[in-house]
Amino acid sequence: MKGSKPPPSRRKTGRPLSFDRHAALERAMLTFWQHGYETTSIVDLTTAMGVTAPSLYSAFGDKKRLFLEAARLYAGDPEVMAGEIRGAPTAYDAANAMLTSAAIAFTGEATPKGCLLASATASGSAEARDVQGEIAGIRKSIAASLEARIHSDVANGALPGATDAAALAGLIMAVVQGMSVLARDGASRSSLLGIVSAALAAWPKADGACGCPDRDDG
Repeated sequence: MKGSKPPPSRRKTGRPLSFDRHAALERAMLTFWQHGYETTSIVDLTTAMGVTAPSLYSAFGDKKRLFLEAARLYAGDPEVMAGEIRGAPTAYDAANAMLTSAAIAFTGEATPKGCLLASATASGSAEARDVQGEIAGIRKSIAASLEARIHSDVANGALPGATDAAALAGLIMAVVQGMSVLARDGASRSSLLGIVSAALAAWPKADGACGCPDRDDG
């Protein structure tokens, strides 16, 4: 889910940065991903990023703004993801790609387990609530894109007319969230991919036909 290089910092004109801002942001992202938003301290961040506290504040603002920028780096450009969902052959294909990518990303060897967006703000503390609204907004944007794609399939007959697009998109998002928790608990990639298959087996069929042409209904 990691996205493209973020836009340049909006720092005031002055002394140039003495470090690679994008590389430092990637290290901050990994630190938040591993430890969560609330429990990650400024010392943790400066140590991981290889910068001083004044440099961190100058380049990124405060901890909240740094986290939100790291979250956007992790999630990628929402317009790109929306385009990928719209461009998929069917909503089923879009959901399959989303779930499969999540299962693989959540069990990577070089990155923390689970989803940064799900795990970094999971505590429900006052400090975590400070950023939860914006993180929820990222997830809602993804769900809205998938819901719109499902509506499109209903309109073209690939899904039954009675399909609840919001509920179906919500199901996929819930599976993503659940797989993040399982990955943090040590679930293997193969077990998560099995969950993906089980979830997609419940995908609605259109008028006696399958909404996903490559699926074996036998």
